[in-house]
Amino acid sequence: KNASALVQARRDATAAAAAEARALAAPVALVERCRAHAQLLDEFSPICNPNIVSDAKVGVHLLAGAARAAFQTVLVNSPPDDLKARLEADIAALDAMETRALGAAAAPPPFAPGLAPRAGEFVTAEATPF
Repeated sequence: KNASALVQARRDATAAAAAEARALAAPVALVERCRAHAQLLDEFSPICNPNIVSDAKVGVHLLAGAARAAFQTVLVNSPPDDLKARLEADIAALDAMETRALGAAAAPPPFAPGLAPRAGEFVTAEATPF
């Protein structure tokens, strides 16, 4: 009876490990693919038709956002340290790509005088001067 319990415990552990691997596989692949495609857009932007450069840059931002969302899912699943470090490097690379895409516009526009939010206050579209 002890032997069958041991066999069942091993099966359960193997099944749990397989489930964890499956839970990590999709979001890890998404982070990696987003970074790869954003890299292509980052390299393409300086040489593309000026009429579509904003489309390429928006693509970088969308891919970076999707990668961050997928990375959040990875973190929920307690990834091994080496995988976490590798994906953190991908996110850092995406941050750099977004900074390049923003160029001189990287700083957010200032609030109009008297419209700056107070501490703890949320800014709504109606409250902004734009």
